Amino acid sequence: MSSGVLAGNTFGSYMLQASLTPAAVATITTAEQTFTVPGVRPNDIVFVNPPSLVAGVSIATARVSANDTVAITFVNPTAASVTPASGTYLFAVFTPEARRPQSIIGG
Repeated sequence: MSSGVLAGNTFGSYMLQASLTPAAVATITTAEQTFTVPGVRPNDIVFVNPPSLVAGVSIATARVSANDTVAITFVNPTAASVTPASGTYLFAVFTPEARRPQSIIGG
């Protein structure tokens, strides 16, 4: 396994918002759900902030799975099905330097 500097600096960072309606998460499990978030691209790094907290459900990870698509993994450790909050989710997006347009690299 290799390690080191992935791509240097962050080329850009910005905030996005999207109205999401997650599905219920079954008892004692995790569930990755995908949502349309216009503007994100593979290799972008995303952090997600839900519109509110729901007892018994949390977010484990968020990743860009395809152009304009974020996959969020919800966790439900409770003994009942839980539905994450619906509403406007906020996304902090960081674009690695390696993904910036070729015309900008080197100058």
